[in-house]
Amino acid sequence: MRAVIRRAGILVVDDMAAPTPQAGQVLCKTLACGICGSDLHALDHYDHMIDLTARAGAVSNMVKGADTVFGHEFCCEVLEAGPQTMGRFKAGARVVSIPGVLTGTGFESVGYSSRLPGGFAQTMVLSEMLMLEVPNGLSPDHAALTEPLAVGEHAVAKAGIEADHALMVVGCGPVGLAVIAALKARGLGPIVAWDFSPERRAAAQLMGAERVVDPADVASHASWADYGVPKTRAEAMLAAAEGREVRRPLVFECVGAPGLVQSLAEDSPVGTRIVVVGVCMQTDHIEPLILISKEIELRYVLGYTPEEFAASLRALAEGATRYPDIITGVVGLDDTPGAFTRLQTDKSQIKILVTPHP
Repeated sequence: MRAVIRRAGILVVDDMAAPTPQAGQVLCKTLACGICGSDLHALDHYDHMIDLTARAGAVSNMVKGADTVFGHEFCCEVLEAGPQTMGRFKAGARVVSIPGVLTGTGFESVGYSSRLPGGFAQTMVLSEMLMLEVPNGLSPDHAALTEPLAVGEHAVAKAGIEADHALMVVGCGPVGLAVIAALKARGLGPIVAWDFSPERRAAAQLMGAERVVDPADVASHASWADYGVPKTRAEAMLAAAEGREVRRPLVFECVGAPGLVQSLAEDSPVGTRIVVVGVCMQTDHIEPLILISKEIELRYVLGYTPEEFAASLRALAEGATRYPDIITGVVGLDDTPGAFTRLQTDKSQIKILVTPHP
């Protein structure tokens, strides 16, 4: 089969052996797979990701020096069931899955494995127990957005939002837009969305953000006063003494760039909660005194639950979200390396999908 392979630090399109389903697994034809920001990170920081995974107490499924096929945001068509399966899915069924395979030794990530190919290959193996059939005739391109939409759903669920929170989303790439979609699905707002890219700010408005900010023109903290957030501790104490209602700031950091958490802490009002959703791959730093003096709270989130994944598929299938509007391009395997470059350099691009079959 054909696949886009990370080999010796670059992406190449080449032939490789098709996977064979083992016990409880299903062989699938890949119909569409999104390029994730984490794929861009993994291309450039491959060895470092393996080292960090080990330091975090986990085992990476990627091997230094080995070929690896990325791709964890996918929709597939069932080809054939492997041994010891229950026959839950007929050949031809369209499915999505949490990107992992249950093996005899545990859980192996799909898209971050040097043994199992991810969605930038023409075929994949998935665990029958983790697969969900795509309902309502939802297109493969839109079904492939289930995984990134679930990331936003989980971030909002873990944020601990209360009625007096004022909301800001920093970074309107696929993750930030998923966060906005999840917030609006709960009827929460108003939301201030922050991004340098006019195309991404426009997408944030489509998702439901009430205000968009270009940080090149307006400082992020300049928006807080408009939503009843006191900037300083003295202002908060005065408002409390006068019995005025105030709101507490909550920021979703959806970029993952070094220095951003520190910058947000410096710019944010007293008592801000920063929910870190973006993945920074470089060593970063903060100055604790600034966070302590302003009682800044950092909350880190990762992934999603099976229930959040299923809920995201339902939202897409029922047309309850405009998240499919984030798709800005669809390419074949041969054009996938170039699509990685476009996403790294052209911030008018938001989500590019790969369709492995002509």
